[in-house]
Amino acid sequence: MKLFQQLLLAPAALGLLAPVAASAADLNLTGVNDYASQEQVTSITQFSDVKPTDWAYQALSNLVDRYGCVAGYPNGTFKGGQAMTRFEAAALLNACLDRVTETTDELKRLMKEFQKELAVLRGRVDGLEARVGELEANQFSTTTKLKGYAAFVFGANTFGGNLRTTPNVAAYANNNKYGPNPPVAVGDKYATYASQTAGALSFPYDLRLDLDTSFTGKDLLRTRLRAGNFNGSAWFGNAPVGLLGMETAFESAAGNNVVEINRLFYQFPIGSGFTATFGPRVRQDDMLAMWPSAYPADTVLDIFTYAGAPGTYSLNLGAGGGLWWKAGGFSLSANYVSANGDSSNPSEGGIGTSGSNQTGTVQLAYGGANYGLAAAYTYTSNGGIGPTGGLYGGNGTPLAVAGFGGSTNSVGLSAYFSPLSASWFPSISAGWGLNTYVGGSTTAGATPYTTATSGYADTINLGGDSSQSWYLGLQWGDFLLKGNTIGFAFGQPTFVTSSGFNDGNYAWEGWYKMQVTDNISVTPAIYYLSAPLGALQKDSGQSFNSFGGLIKTTFRF
Repeated sequence: MKLFQQLLLAPAALGLLAPVAASAADLNLTGVNDYASQEQVTSITQFSDVKPTDWAYQALSNLVDRYGCVAGYPNGTFKGGQAMTRFEAAALLNACLDRVTETTDELKRLMKEFQKELAVLRGRVDGLEARVGELEANQFSTTTKLKGYAAFVFGANTFGGNLRTTPNVAAYANNNKYGPNPPVAVGDKYATYASQTAGALSFPYDLRLDLDTSFTGKDLLRTRLRAGNFNGSAWFGNAPVGLLGMETAFESAAGNNVVEINRLFYQFPIGSGFTATFGPRVRQDDMLAMWPSAYPADTVLDIFTYAGAPGTYSLNLGAGGGLWWKAGGFSLSANYVSANGDSSNPSEGGIGTSGSNQTGTVQLAYGGANYGLAAAYTYTSNGGIGPTGGLYGGNGTPLAVAGFGGSTNSVGLSAYFSPLSASWFPSISAGWGLNTYVGGSTTAGATPYTTATSGYADTINLGGDSSQSWYLGLQWGDFLLKGNTIGFAFGQPTFVTSSGFNDGNYAWEGWYKMQVTDNISVTPAIYYLSAPLGALQKDSGQSFNSFGGLIKTTFRF
């Protein structure tokens, strides 16, 4: 009797006719796995190409009925006429041995015939199982993925202009400086002071570790651990130039190199089109169905990362919740964040209190695969202690930031378009923001100001005044080399537009992101601020500016 006929007649050979490929040099373990998990036929009539007149029909029928170890192709065919290698036969014999409850002479002969091939197969399977077992024993979690981000920033800043410190400039610098810097005296040249306190080369870092957990495959529990040491650098958003703040500049309130829980929130779908988010550490943009900007591919100055409207998209971080709805290209988002939501003292924090330092945001957006447009409104209320819900020194002039000391209504319009493939035409992002101060003031003890007409004033009420901001960001993908990106942005950080203040200023940045590997990029960048102190310098008719350069190395893992 020929070997093929023996396979048909032996109970263990039932599956040898099923279609799986294997070779001695490259055994197809995936194919064997597919065979083992493939749904077995329950009747010979399920095969469209097996006829009662076929010589093997009765043998196959018996195997299906008795052992249920015959499988076919997904299209309902058996293809019994296909050639079979010895390793194919051994692989399928091994897959069916567990189904056989008796050892017949034919089975013994088959096992002896394929002894060498079965040894190779089982050796490889055992090795694979050992590796899988080791992986399972050492894996962090079956439901959690770890994503890492680390950024090294190396660079320096220079300062120029003829600004001599007036009482208000000196008070601003002394009340907003960082570190053990010497006090600023009236009449000092501010550029000299800035160079002495923030002009050295520095090399800080930012580290983020995201633990993303999903219990259903559709939900997300995010825990972000973050550490950094930027507080002593010029890029942290403090004096002498707050607008030098970088998006990646981070340091825990507990100190440098201290790891903190930077995010902790849960996001899950509700019904059709709705998604809910809540958590004790959630940021405003975590609860938006769409972010209306494609710029930048790599962040430098923080002012260019708020879609042109930092009053509206303040990225307030704290306790909060939100809901969004999406249908087609349209989306509607609403969220609330209290920066001091962990406090039970209503004068210092809580939810919905005068001390919450809170924001409430509504956004209507429409977008597609490579474009987006959004209109948003945010109400900001500050009055507690700790972090505020509005602007900080990195996205507005000192006067504009002071206006957010009370309550503010902000609106923003932002849009972007990106080519579907790299070309000479850039990705374009633009945005504009308008803020109206319901009530806000600045005092000599905090950040004092003066006007050209009124002279030095201890307190200036900004209630009813307004401020604006705008930007335009361009970037080209695959520039010079595939994977590299070049970008440029220009605009005006938030500045007060009323009350006779000459607060306007301009900022620009340019950078080239070099993708060294899939996980490592190096980005040299330069940037310029024309009048970063706004009215503090311009109302007295004096000049002050800042120019800087850096190299940012980013690791993603």
